[in-house]
Amino acid sequence: MLHALICTDKPGHLQVRKDNRDAHLAHLRADPFAIQAGPLVDAAGEMSGSLIIFDTEDRTHVEAFVASDPYAKAGLFEDVRIEAWNRVIDR
Repeated sequence: MLHALICTDKPGHLQVRKDNRDAHLAHLRADPFAIQAGPLVDAAGEMSGSLIIFDTEDRTHVEAFVASDPYAKAGLFEDVRIEAWNRVIDR
């Protein structure tokens, strides 16, 4: 099963994202269940959130990932959603 982790940054927190980006990417690359990832961008093209797709049956794995994510620890996120996702098209 796939899970989407969708995180929205707090307004005005772009520098927090930039300051913690290297640690976040290391955390992300160490997770074998993270299969797709990238920043969400606002109308100005600036990073404003995160979208990560996990291939895991275990929602608690995604919850643990985000709880230990350097972005979350730095207080970057205004909103965090975890959604089970059913891929229909895979090209």
